[in-house]
Amino acid sequence: MRHNKKFNHLSRKKGHREALLANLCIALIEHKRIFTTLAKAKALRMYAEPLVTRSKKDDTLNRRVVFSYLQNKEAVKELFGVISEKVADRPGGYLRILKTGHRLGDNAEMAMIEFVDFNENMLGEAAEKKQARTRRSRSRKAAAPAAEAPAEETPKAE
Repeated sequence: MRHNKKFNHLSRKKGHREALLANLCIALIEHKRIFTTLAKAKALRMYAEPLVTRSKKDDTLNRRVVFSYLQNKEAVKELFGVISEKVADRPGGYLRILKTGHRLGDNAEMAMIEFVDFNENMLGEAAEKKQARTRRSRSRKAAAPAAEAPAEETPKAE
């Protein structure tokens, strides 16, 4: 029976799967965005988000725990430095997965996984969308330019 074995095993043994996820996590930390299959991206999100949560509190214990998962000093330094500063006020959900279509060779579903706070394009769009807008009917929109057109500037009397 397979009780309590709900995570995706990715068709690999335990050691191979842990090495794969560690390498993907290191690449994600270094590049802030990677392209991989959807199944690996979902497994990576489950692997990496607790590490990012640990990086928010910079102490020796958390650094040692994260290093035991990653085995890469540069990645740990980047995670506890640049990344932890950006995600300090975020309560969770540090990673975003966007589907990018299917791979040509084997038709595997591909995805891009990235840190939410490091995509300037998405951050810019979110800032623009926050502006409040009022809803108007079409008749008012059509009438508004017509009402503005006849307005003329009056010469200033000096």
